[in-house]
Amino acid sequence: MKLLIPVASGLEQTTKRQLFALGYDKAPADNGRIEVDGDFQDVARLNVALRSGERVLIKLANFPALTFDELYEGVYSIPWENWLTVESKILMDGKSVQSQLAAIKAAGGVAKKAIIKRLADKLRTGRKTFAESGARSIVGVSIYKNEVTITLDTTGEGLHKRGYRSLAYSAPLKETLAAGLIDSTFYNPDRDPEKPFADPFCGSGTLPIEAAMKALHIAPGLHRDFDFAHWECVPKGVLETAKTEAKDNERKDIRPVIFGSDINPEAISIAKYHAKRAGVEKYIRFSVADARTFSSDLKYGVLLSNPPYGERLSEEKEVRTLMSGFGKAFRALPDWNAYILTSLPEFERYFGKNADRKKKLFNANLVCGFYSYFGKPPKDENPQKGENGRV
Repeated sequence: MKLLIPVASGLEQTTKRQLFALGYDKAPADNGRIEVDGDFQDVARLNVALRSGERVLIKLANFPALTFDELYEGVYSIPWENWLTVESKILMDGKSVQSQLAAIKAAGGVAKKAIIKRLADKLRTGRKTFAESGARSIVGVSIYKNEVTITLDTTGEGLHKRGYRSLAYSAPLKETLAAGLIDSTFYNPDRDPEKPFADPFCGSGTLPIEAAMKALHIAPGLHRDFDFAHWECVPKGVLETAKTEAKDNERKDIRPVIFGSDINPEAISIAKYHAKRAGVEKYIRFSVADARTFSSDLKYGVLLSNPPYGERLSEEKEVRTLMSGFGKAFRALPDWNAYILTSLPEFERYFGKNADRKKKLFNANLVCGFYSYFGKPPKDENPQKGENGRV
């Protein structure tokens, strides 16, 4: 099977490295998706273990279509009887970019009619409609430059739904994005488990929690369910096997040094609760503190934060002042690396230092800069290399 993994823009290479670490040596990226070969055991493994991908899709077909008739014929030609049953709850999803079939809702309706007709013909039910009371199956219709890609979503709720974040807090960072940011830094607990990680704007705790899960090799999908596990076409036990494999890979022999702080006591209370739900509360030192007073006696640490953006004009002046004080605190830590995700215009000016590297990312549809500042490196670490020390 061909498996497609949608990835947030800017995190393609980070996610590919995660795939390589999981044993997938061929993972080309195209149009925001990474493709790998695999079977249902791989479907289970990727859903359980992947940290930054958004979901796992099965690629069923790819064909050109300029008309609804061509779309219908292309979808009908797929052997849906091998994937779905007459009880399947079929939901449609899709998008259309630079294509003749721009009305994606209408295209989804045509595609679903083709699926139902194929199932009725091949399974000889004699019915034109089905109750759809069974397992959920989300069919994707993606049209790009008149080329149609049909997929079946194995994940269901997106992979960012780890299950530990249950309390609401302002502007939370998506878990998959947080994991991708961490993997874009020099934080490598496998190589240096004692290297400190800190987030002085931790909010509800996503970055410190994801850092602890990375350090301890806790699979992000270990405690959740997925749509594919309820399909009749899937061999029994593949999800349980993937979860057992992930559990066996956890590390019990290290105690990572992770700090999370925020000026808001409510945020710290929520962060502690989420860390407990994730099973990592004893590995993170949370505290109520102003980021402008951040300091550490520990050397060669990694500071990663998603500070307030100041989206309203009335708030932007406050954020500028805050970033100025935060930049001053960081410059007192010459051996630390800092990584900041922000949409604040002219961030470097207020932070008081030009970044050593920066790239564009999106957070909740906001265009952000991801600014990297390299401190004085240990002897075995070269900040002129690529992310995580790779060229």
